[in-house]
This record gives sequence, structure tokens and C-alpha cells, in this order.
Amino acid sequence: MPQYDAIVVGSGPNGLSAAIVLARAGLSVLVREANETIGGGTRSLELTLPGYLHDVCSAVHPMALASPLFRSLPLSDHGLQWINPPVAVAHPLDNAPAAALARSMEETGATLRNDAAAYRALFSPLVRHWDQLAPEILSAPLHLPAHPFSLAGFGLRALWPAGALARTAFRAAPARALFAGLAAHSIVALDQPATAAIGLVLATAGHACGWPVPRGGSQQIANALAAYFRTLGGVIETGARVDSLDSLPPAKAILLDLTPRQAIQIAAKQLPAGYLRSLARFSYGPGVFKIDWALSEPIPWTSPVCRRTATVHVGGTLEEIEIGEKDAWTGRHSERPFVLLAQQSLFDDSRAPAGRHTGWAYCHVPNGSLRDMTAVIEAQVERFAPGFRDTILARATKNCAQLEQSNANLVGGDIGGGSNHLAQLLARPVAALDPWRTPAKGIYLCSASTPPGGGVHGMCGYHAARSALKHTFNLKAE
Repeated sequence: MPQYDAIVVGSGPNGLSAAIVLARAGLSVLVREANETIGGGTRSLELTLPGYLHDVCSAVHPMALASPLFRSLPLSDHGLQWINPPVAVAHPLDNAPAAALARSMEETGATLRNDAAAYRALFSPLVRHWDQLAPEILSAPLHLPAHPFSLAGFGLRALWPAGALARTAFRAAPARALFAGLAAHSIVALDQPATAAIGLVLATAGHACGWPVPRGGSQQIANALAAYFRTLGGVIETGARVDSLDSLPPAKAILLDLTPRQAIQIAAKQLPAGYLRSLARFSYGPGVFKIDWALSEPIPWTSPVCRRTATVHVGGTLEEIEIGEKDAWTGRHSERPFVLLAQQSLFDDSRAPAGRHTGWAYCHVPNGSLRDMTAVIEAQVERFAPGFRDTILARATKNCAQLEQSNANLVGGDIGGGSNHLAQLLARPVAALDPWRTPAKGIYLCSASTPPGGGVHGMCGYHAARSALKHTFNLKAE
């Protein structure tokens, strides 16, 4: 008899979410985690100096509050507290006030000057229908929509290249730059189809929900999910690497919070040859070079609005961001890269000793890059915050290889679970109506390499668990 009904390999937010959905259905569930701490991309550690708490991977979570699964879970009862800064994201510019995305459409428009009306026309309908749109966006690419008209209104613009939509929708540099920074989260060159989608989603989420950070670090998301899972009778084992499915205890279902490369490695005996070949064709996107800083004081931004947010997009104009993202996409290192920066300690005093602060940043680089991008990242920040270098007390850096060493899912430094180009968004990781279910009986994929893709929302795990409940256990999820 199986020792467990189901086993989940990997304790990232998707793995823990899958485990929760299965346990809520009354099943016995084991989670196996290779690292000594749970969380995958939602871990926090003292990386620089004692008392300075840094997020190892993800830091700001615009999709967490939009997640239908997270909204259904009592995570606040298990210690998760969200902090929502007054401004979702700021985007500084040379010799001009920064553009900013605030919860208020009016406050946002005030930073975009002549494009305020155009911005409102683009985003107001999306914000108004966000409660209908979010579940649709966080579903499989091919599904019968519950709100087809809302989804169509989004989809017609989402298929555009981000650069083209920015130039068509807006006339001036601030709005174009703001949208380019949002779209650059796709980690795809902005002249590619459907790169507008992530920009539209992140802006809409910013107005509807904000861009929150968890008090005490991203680790608290994983801790809350794990604590709730344990109340359902779930078991978590850490320091328990799985090198082969043959090494696992007997179970009716196995769910892999792994990218295709790791799935091939540990399940080669169980998966059919044709499916293995399909998984092997899955492609990974550019990697990142990451820096964490211990700071003596807040980053001295020239533009005041940059001090009212936990997230700053550092990259200049639309044209500059396009060049930087094209460089990473085509295997080059940009000398002026787009930098995503977080300054959580401005709003969360648990991140650093009294009076001190932390900084978190990365730029996109070619997959597998070993180049040290410290100097160019810090030059970009210094460009908009003169004196920044003087505030640095210590830094910790990771190149692509070091990121993958810390978390095998970050293949070549790809933090999104695989490339987000259009074809792979539609067939992720393979073309299938149920992309979470493999052809092997009882084996499922639940990582960000499955729909709806990257981000901390747990919905990849949710959909995989629902598939397992239906096909292996003949049950329905709550």
C-alpha cells in the first residue's frame, strides 16, 4: 500500500500550493525539498552582514494578491503580512521627474503629463474588470473563458510587441519608459510578439492590488504556506534531494515542482521517449546577475517619488531598455542594462538594523553568463541616485551559474522557469490541453514551466493538483 497518496518534489510556492490543494481534498501528502530550507524562489537569508535580511530570489509580488488560490487560503493566520507601499513602481529618467505607477490612476497620470488621458484609456477598462481577468490570465492558455469579452479586450493588446504598443499608445518618454520597464519583466526582447502582455498585467495588478512585499522577507510566503499545509496533516522533508523517482516512497501521484531539465533527469525511466524529446526541446530564457547590498542609509534617489516605493525600474528610456533587453536575448552583455531594484527596508524595518537599509537588484544577461555585472549595475543606480556607492557597506553577488547552484530550477540563471516567448507561452512545456499531466500514469508537472508561468501566485501548482485529483483520484478540488 502507498505510504502517501501523493508526493510533491520541490517546496517552492507552486509545490507547496499543489500540496495544499491535494491535502485539502483529504489526501496524505509528502513534500520533498533538496535544500535545507523550504521556499525555492521565496527564500530569505542574511547574505551580506549579520542582521541584514535579503530575498534570495523573488522580492516583490504583484501577482500574489491576485492569485485566486492565495486569496482562498488563511495565510494571514499563519504569519503572512503584506506591506503595500503607496507607489507600486517608480521609473527615474535623466533630467526629468520620474514616472510612477501608483494605486490611483490620477496620481499615476500626473507623472505621465501629456499621456495621462491615453494611459487612463488603456488601463481603466482592465482595472475595472480585473476580478474577471485575473483568473482567466492565471489559467491555461487554451481554455473556455468564463468572461470572453473581458479576456478578448486584454488579449488584443497583449499580443503586441511591447515596444510597438508603447509607441502607439503614448507620445512622450515617461509613459513609454514606464511601460517598457513593466514589459521587461518578461525577460524577452521587446520587439517580440506578446511582450506587451506582462506589461499590461503588471500595471493593472498595480492599480488593482498594488505591488506588495511580505513583512520579514519572501521566506514568510513559503513559511505560511508550509504552516497551513502542516495543519492539513502534510509532511515536509528538507535536505532530501530526489535524484530518481525510484528513490521515492510508494505513492499514487507524484507532482514535480521542477523545470523540464530536472524532470528528464529524475523521471527518464517513467516518461515515454516521445514526451522526453518534447521536454528536451523546452527552451530557457536569459539569466540574471543579482546583487544584494547592505546600506548605511536609504538610496539617495534624485526623484522624490522613488523613495515612496519598494520597486524602482532603472533603465532610462524605452529605446535604452529595448537595446538592453535585446542584448540579453541575443547573447550580449549590455553596458547600460535594465535593472530591477527593490528597497524593501524602506517599509519593513525587520530587514536591517535600526537606521540601516538593504538593496536588492538584478539585470538580465545571456543564459549561463559568468560575467560580473556589479560595476555596470551600480553605475546605473548611481546615474539616478548620485552618492549611492558611498552608502554601500557590503554586497553579495551571484552570477548565473551560482544561482543555478543554489536552486536547480534556475537553469542558466533563468528565474522564470523557461523562456516566455509566444510559442512557449502557448505550449508550456509542451502543446497539450492539460499541460500539467504527463503521459506517465500518476506523474504531473507543477512548476513555473507550466501555465500560467512565472511569478509567485501558486497557480501552476493549483492547476496541476486539480489535474491529479481528477485523473488519479477521481476527486474534485475545493
